[in-house]
Amino acid sequence: MKATALKQFQRLEAPGSWRAAPGEQLREVIVSIGEATLILSDPKSDAPLTHWSLPAVERINPSATPAIYIPAAADDEHMETLEIDDPLMIDAISRVQGAIAARRPHPGRLRNRLTLLALLAMVLLGVIWLPDALRNHAARITPQAERARIGQAIMADMMRSTGQACRDPAAEEVLATLAKRVSLPDKARLVVLPEGPGGAMMLPGNLVVIDNALIAGEAGPEALAGHLLAAGMSAAQQDPLQVVMQRVGFLDVLGLLTRGTLPTASLRDFGEDLLASPTPPPDDHDLLRRFAEARIPSSPYAATRGDAAPAAVTLTEADPFRTQPYPVILTERDWVTLQQICIDRG
Repeated sequence: MKATALKQFQRLEAPGSWRAAPGEQLREVIVSIGEATLILSDPKSDAPLTHWSLPAVERINPSATPAIYIPAAADDEHMETLEIDDPLMIDAISRVQGAIAARRPHPGRLRNRLTLLALLAMVLLGVIWLPDALRNHAARITPQAERARIGQAIMADMMRSTGQACRDPAAEEVLATLAKRVSLPDKARLVVLPEGPGGAMMLPGNLVVIDNALIAGEAGPEALAGHLLAAGMSAAQQDPLQVVMQRVGFLDVLGLLTRGTLPTASLRDFGEDLLASPTPPPDDHDLLRRFAEARIPSSPYAATRGDAAPAAVTLTEADPFRTQPYPVILTERDWVTLQQICIDRG
């Protein structure tokens, strides 16, 4: 018993008319289906006359009877034809061809699936990577004027909790002198808040907000200088505008990229959030190195940082000027002037 592509057709035979070449007479044959071939046999001797590859058989007159088949690879000069009018055999050939096609590998389908997987991977990568990339890009290209506006908006939000900033022209001149002493950016602007961030914090646009407790509650400027130095280090390590970009909505970031401005509404409560959860200070060892370079003692800063005891111990015991003299940070007169900044404010 011959094996066939579809077992239900393993004994199927039907008469047909075969033309071996153009111009020759039709010859009666018996058509049967093999594993992947169409077998044409002599009806008298059962001797096979020819085999056609089923995947390469084409029907040239769909829906017409008798069905006419040709080998797809044959040229015009050697074109064979086979005519079959048996409906069962016509259906069998169609179904066997479908079964063979289903078993064959489909590089196109695999390629399409791989392409789809690649696209999905790109989309996933875009979802994960693109937002952060755009946020970082927005922070890099934002002009100084917009940075200053964003910093002002954040400080205004802070002042809902801290009260209005303290103003005094003479004290502000002292703050400018102190900014140079601790090597803050040339255009840094220092603002004192009555109940500030528990230290000093640099906002976008080189705006530094300072807690008045570092001034009114201290005997000298060392603690304030230390906090300003740490704020400058934090801003150098991470752009304050990047902190903003990580917290505002993605659509607001796109708006900044396309319109050049960040909606003020997107910064609502941002200042109060910063007061509640300020940016972590730099590494203590990095701080100690910077204190040594600036020739500022680290112990007063450690005593007013308000964090865990081990950090305070490190900054105190390794203070580069614990027993060594250091240059004057502010004159006594300037310090007294600065301490007046929040007195009789308003």
